[in-house]
Amino acid sequence: MKLFGLIGYPLSHSFSKTYFAAKFEKENIHDCKYENFPIDSIDKFPELIKENRNICGLNVTIPYKEQIIKFLDELDEPVKNIGAVNTIKFINKNNNILLKGYNTDVYGFENSLRPLLTENHKNALILGTGGASKAIKYVLKKLNIGFISASIEELKENEIRYEDITPELIKNTMLIINATPLGTFPNIDTYPKIPYEYIDKHHLLFDLVYNPEISMFLKKGLDRGAVIKNGLEMLHLQAEKAWEIWNT
Repeated sequence: MKLFGLIGYPLSHSFSKTYFAAKFEKENIHDCKYENFPIDSIDKFPELIKENRNICGLNVTIPYKEQIIKFLDELDEPVKNIGAVNTIKFINKNNNILLKGYNTDVYGFENSLRPLLTENHKNALILGTGGASKAIKYVLKKLNIGFISASIEELKENEIRYEDITPELIKNTMLIINATPLGTFPNIDTYPKIPYEYIDKHHLLFDLVYNPEISMFLKKGLDRGAVIKNGLEMLHLQAEKAWEIWNT
């Protein structure tokens, strides 16, 4: 039995196990199973793979997308620029198992966002600076969309505080992306604090949150006439890309 799974902590929010169970049933895949592996420290990763010798691939979620890199033998080229991994392929090479890191968030985000883009979307405001935001930045650079990030951490290049998001910035930035977990079930009343009153019908709000379907972030945009998109399609796309990587 081939074993696939997800590492992160906690994993109560994850859709991956349910998604792959449904996929295996629908496609009559009987020699594979997908499990959640909640580990409260990334240092437990070597022990996890030692105890599960039949693992063929893993997904990686919060908070380990960056921390996992030190345990990997190889990195896919985009990962070297992004600095975050969400998919690991286990490669049998000369009776040794090599771990290679990929980022399928790039594929998922680009292919979910691209159909919604218009000539208005020349600049973006990214809310959050965690592992997920790194894939977003990679895609925006590829699409020649400028961006600035809002952070609650120590500021780095091209980052600002939330309190420094001005009405002018909102008015001149037609693409706003929530890369924070704010608004995720069960904390559905939370949302990034930005001046939503300056959003209009020309804006596109993209939220990586997918549960609930319409987060408070998206609802506030919708109330102002903006186009909105949640992260569910992105998740489906990145999951299928991970499956492709594991099986080629």
